[in-house]
Amino acid sequence: MNNIISDINALKEETLINLKNSKANNTIRAYKSDFNDFSLFCSKNGFRNLPSEPKIVSLYLTHLSTKNIKMSTLKRRLVSIGVIHRLKGHYLDTKHPTIIENILGIKRRKGSFQRAKKPILINNLKNIINVIDNTNNEEIKKYRDRSIILIGFSGGFRRNEIVSLDYEDLDFVSEGLKINLKRSKTDQFGEGTLKALPYFDNSNFCPVKSVKKWIQISNINSGPLFRRFVRGSKLSDKRLSNQTVALLIKQYLNLAGIDNKNYSGHSLRSGFATSAAASGAEERSIMAMTGHKSAEMVRRYIKEANIFKNNPLNKIKL
Repeated sequence: MNNIISDINALKEETLINLKNSKANNTIRAYKSDFNDFSLFCSKNGFRNLPSEPKIVSLYLTHLSTKNIKMSTLKRRLVSIGVIHRLKGHYLDTKHPTIIENILGIKRRKGSFQRAKKPILINNLKNIINVIDNTNNEEIKKYRDRSIILIGFSGGFRRNEIVSLDYEDLDFVSEGLKINLKRSKTDQFGEGTLKALPYFDNSNFCPVKSVKKWIQISNINSGPLFRRFVRGSKLSDKRLSNQTVALLIKQYLNLAGIDNKNYSGHSLRSGFATSAAASGAEERSIMAMTGHKSAEMVRRYIKEANIFKNNPLNKIKL
């Protein structure tokens, strides 16, 4: 009997571990943060947050709509509230008419257009690399930063994917560089994605040559590929945070004399997709590099890339 109880307890522990690992840590943190905001709203207004009911959630969504909050954020908050309810063993009908009709009304009144962050296109990419090369930073810092920017753009990486790379993920071959991306936002089960970066004709902007030089200068032969500096230019063993990628982009855009307000870490990824589309790359080849599972977002990049190319005004002669 004691053996059976021990086995059941072990199974319970394993089940808890499985439940915790069913979602990425960043996703779990986002759910909790969203639900905390909902809980604060309920507390201030005398509502029960768990379990809640559709009419209270609908009021919360209306509350959010009175602020400068994107529709995508509003919808994500709704998902988070529903997920937390399920995890705690409660049922909440997030598709109740009270909620859905309210969202449709909010969308109609506010509009759903969202100003996306600007992509870093070829000219700005070159400006950033030239600025890095011309700074007074030591060579080891220059090659870390330029390699981050070039890898991020050329591989269509998300910023968290860039900083998650390890030395062991790289395979230099005669054609260029193979990168094994162990896990990504659209690959939660760690099946892995293999990306290939060929050598560029222009060696100054070649991500393969830049990374090779970075590895040579840094003497990294295992562990995190991109690391923090401590006490000036002393390289640590600690992996960079994904926020660092966004900060570097903004820093070097500013040094290049470019307004950095509407750029972010995502600008490298969107810049690759937009530039590839403008150069005539096929939709499926762009998706293969970026890892997009849905063609919807890639088609937005293609549409933006062709906004002048296929413009009917080109046919009008004034």
